[in-house]
Amino acid sequence: MAAAAAGMLGLQSEALAQTYSKATRGMPALKITNVKVIATCPQSGNYVVLKVETSEPGLYGVGSATLTTRGAAVITSITEFLAPFALGRDPANIEDLWQTAYVSSYWRNGPVLNGALCGLDEALWDIKAKRAKVPLYELLGGKSRFAITTYCHADGKTVEETSENVSKFVEAGWKHVRIQLGGYGSPMLGQTPDFRAAGFGLPSDGYQDNQPYVKGTLKLFEHIRKVHGDDLELLHDMHERIEPIEAVNLVKALQQYRLFWAEDPLSPEQMGYFKMMREQCSTPIAMGELFSHPMEWISLISDRLIDFIRVGFNHVGGITPGLKIARLAEAFGVRTGWHGPGNIDPINHAAQGHVDLTIPNFGIQEDVDLAWGKVIQEVFPGCPQMKKGYMYLNEAPGIGVDIDEKLAAKYPFKAFPEGTGFRFPIRKADGTQIRP
Repeated sequence: MAAAAAGMLGLQSEALAQTYSKATRGMPALKITNVKVIATCPQSGNYVVLKVETSEPGLYGVGSATLTTRGAAVITSITEFLAPFALGRDPANIEDLWQTAYVSSYWRNGPVLNGALCGLDEALWDIKAKRAKVPLYELLGGKSRFAITTYCHADGKTVEETSENVSKFVEAGWKHVRIQLGGYGSPMLGQTPDFRAAGFGLPSDGYQDNQPYVKGTLKLFEHIRKVHGDDLELLHDMHERIEPIEAVNLVKALQQYRLFWAEDPLSPEQMGYFKMMREQCSTPIAMGELFSHPMEWISLISDRLIDFIRVGFNHVGGITPGLKIARLAEAFGVRTGWHGPGNIDPINHAAQGHVDLTIPNFGIQEDVDLAWGKVIQEVFPGCPQMKKGYMYLNEAPGIGVDIDEKLAAKYPFKAFPEGTGFRFPIRKADGTQIRP
């Protein structure tokens, strides 16, 4: 059986290789002639795009190097180190370029390096598919589904307001909705914190009281189920905000409401509690938004301690490692749910979408609610489109999303102090920092 399976995989790989070889036959060997950064901030989204130009006139690729909290560091990483390394190399050799760039700094992993690598990797895949004159998903094995199921985000200051926002998405055709009572941790439910009266920290520092959040979340789910029934798929993001044992208890209590998933219940530093959580309840768990190192997700997947792997390509290094993570997860019955809020640019959404279309263990894709803004769609022609709970990709060759450099320049990247590059602390009443 194993030999037969290996033989079938070999035939599939050979067929893909022949398709690409036929499409590129007679073309001269390519070289990378320029690697440039395009940093832009349309509609308050600080995006970093890497553009790879080649020796073939007019042939280039674009990739996402967006890292919301350290974008300037990624730009430096590309311009000072990655670009000189990539010049003169063959862009067709994606795996070799990824691996050699990965170890070129000797110390590896981390979101800054991975963000730069993602930009390069996605641009190379964009070039390869453009050269073959097919949408990228065709080079990844073809479609496994007609479109990409997505979930949207509904929140409110009260359970009633949240319910009203859920109704808006349901009426627009969404069947999967993430619900939150206020912002992460329901900050409006707590009292005035003591640390502010004591002058500790800064006035801009946030506050969370764990118990009001836990109680409020349970009331929210009870209300949404009563109003919207049991068929609607509900998600919730815990955002690593409460103590590990409180997270175990909340995930257990949420089991009665049949969640599609509870997201990020634990911080990466407390992953040992996933075993306790799995042993005590069957609420589906999604994890990985903060991951950037393989050792963070390998055991969670192989020990079947999570149900959805939620890394973002821009945090792990692009399509090349994303495919490997998806294949690992497939072997252990874990589905994908790639990270994809609106502060990640449309190129990365499309790159993840091409993988979503092809893999058998696709779970769901986080979407930009209803649609990208008008300005973003102008800066990034070919944006994925959201319609009735699905994301649709541009069918043009390559990733399908481009960037209008002249228009992007009209929306300059926001550096400090407008674009802070860091998250303000979230604190307990006494001022203790809450992760993340």
